[in-house]
Amino acid sequence: MNGLIGKKIGMTRVFTEGGEDIPVTVIEAGPCIVTQVKTEENDGYNAVQLGFDPKKDKNATMPEKGHTAKAGTKPMFMLREFENEDESVELGTEINVVDVLEPGDMVDVIGKSKGKGFTGVVRKYGFKGGPKTRGQSDRWRAPGSIGASSDPSRVYPGMKMAGQQGDSRVTQKSLLVVSTDKEKNILLVKGAVPGPKEGYLVIRKAS
Repeated sequence: MNGLIGKKIGMTRVFTEGGEDIPVTVIEAGPCIVTQVKTEENDGYNAVQLGFDPKKDKNATMPEKGHTAKAGTKPMFMLREFENEDESVELGTEINVVDVLEPGDMVDVIGKSKGKGFTGVVRKYGFKGGPKTRGQSDRWRAPGSIGASSDPSRVYPGMKMAGQQGDSRVTQKSLLVVSTDKEKNILLVKGAVPGPKEGYLVIRKAS
């Protein structure tokens, strides 16, 4: 198995024996429950589906309840698939952080960035804005020209313009695992990861 699901707790720092200050993100990684096992014979590939963060039955749909009931567990807020070549993994197995990762490993962390809503080009892309003199009164935060008139007579795709910012899938690659704690299911990774506090994360071993 090459990954597991977690939740962002926040950021702090740790010190090495040599006194080096390392900024780390604290992640509640697991425990995850195996809710489905996929095999080459039945599904065409080998993988396991992990569930994280149980929820109350009243907040789950009937299909969710039926799916997780096969594994003998409650419905989960998060379900994700991971590659798996270990044939001994069975339904209902509990996966802890130390079963997958150890200090020194490199991981990719996937999350959803903070949503900033509809923003202009000054905030979204750092545009300078228009001149603040020569009679200009309403162009201070405008993007400027977005294309010529006669040729090509259209706006090219990919033009930087105002719009929705954030609330999108972001992958932070090659972060160092600083330490793990099996009792508290805590994972410390060097640097920042996407999303707000309490945001769900997918942690997988870096390829």
